[in-house]
Amino acid sequence: MQGLHLTADLSGCKKNLSLMTDADHLRRVCLDLVESSGLTVVGELFHAFPGLTKNQAGGVTGTILLAESHLALHTWPEQQAVTLDVYVCNFSTDNSKKANQLLNSLVDLFEPADANCQNLLRGEVGHAGADATMGQEYLNKHSSYAYRLGPLLHREQSPYQLIEVHESPQFGTLFRLDGDYMTSENEEFFYHEALVHPAAISHGKVRHALILGGGDGGSAEELLKYPSVERIVLAELDEAVIRISRQYLSNIHKGSLDDPRVEIRIGDGLAYVNECHEQFDLVLLDLTDPDTPASELYTAEFFQSVKRILAPGGAMVLHTGSPVFSPQTVQTIYQRLTQHFANVAPFGLYIPLYGAYWSFALCSEQTYSYKLSEHDVLQRIESHKLGKLNYYNEATHFGLFALPGYFRDLLR
Repeated sequence: MQGLHLTADLSGCKKNLSLMTDADHLRRVCLDLVESSGLTVVGELFHAFPGLTKNQAGGVTGTILLAESHLALHTWPEQQAVTLDVYVCNFSTDNSKKANQLLNSLVDLFEPADANCQNLLRGEVGHAGADATMGQEYLNKHSSYAYRLGPLLHREQSPYQLIEVHESPQFGTLFRLDGDYMTSENEEFFYHEALVHPAAISHGKVRHALILGGGDGGSAEELLKYPSVERIVLAELDEAVIRISRQYLSNIHKGSLDDPRVEIRIGDGLAYVNECHEQFDLVLLDLTDPDTPASELYTAEFFQSVKRILAPGGAMVLHTGSPVFSPQTVQTIYQRLTQHFANVAPFGLYIPLYGAYWSFALCSEQTYSYKLSEHDVLQRIESHKLGKLNYYNEATHFGLFALPGYFRDLLR
């Protein structure tokens, strides 16, 4: 049945703290707020729990049954925290505005220092079917975005992360890790072409490449378009990512994960680089964000280790996050890169699945990313027989490196 489900996790509450331990008073306040929002009460139950000590009152759990569905809340006075849950059915009429009013009134009641609010569309939404929900992701603590998710094809908790594959009406088959959007079959080219082609075309003749991460196979698929490529080592931490990608993401990897030129190493990328005794023309850090299990692969020490395994004329490429929503992270990564590479060329583009302008860095001891003319880039694209790419071409090569003013200022 069609409906809207709202939740809020409140912490650092500064107002009406006595309500957190007074079940009767909290009950009366909540009933008044429900009535003010225009929703209809059909039943209620509030229960006060004993405190952890004799002199300490416990929290309260309360539920109000609505003709439209329910309100539930739980208080943790010892943590000055409250969780809220409002669900309304929208079958015969749209109660969304009333639900939002009720949730906002409850949030204002406690005046939290931080409120993590989320919404979920339930039931038969639009034309996407009964499995459709809005999958929300936070860009930072102040901003979020969401896409409609269709049927869940696979969910698995690996030793490292929660892996989900959905059908998406906007992007086709879509891949998430720990609730964050990673890639999708209809727009993966924005990220993968930007990660691979500016560096590969500038290098001219990539023969050996190392990909750290990249278990969806998208980066390997782009590299294998170059006839010069003889060997790709793909070092992926999580075996489940490779296995699930093989099963569900064929339109992204296009068989690259089973190409004889691709050698898959399951394990810690940091250890692989530290123990590596060969050199690569191109090293791609196709990683999750710095606040994930990949955090150690964003340190200055690790960048120095990667520099050691670059062949003469080689380059390292990585994504560095959004300069709009994570400016401090972007700035910190660039500062670390410039400690070890003579030339760090920032570039960026808007990536639809990530909901933002996204930044990258091409790192080397040369400035070759800028020395080519548009004619030279076109000639190399043709000589490598790359054919039609979806994003990258002789013009966007330079457009990627044309930084907005705010981005240049951030990196100064």
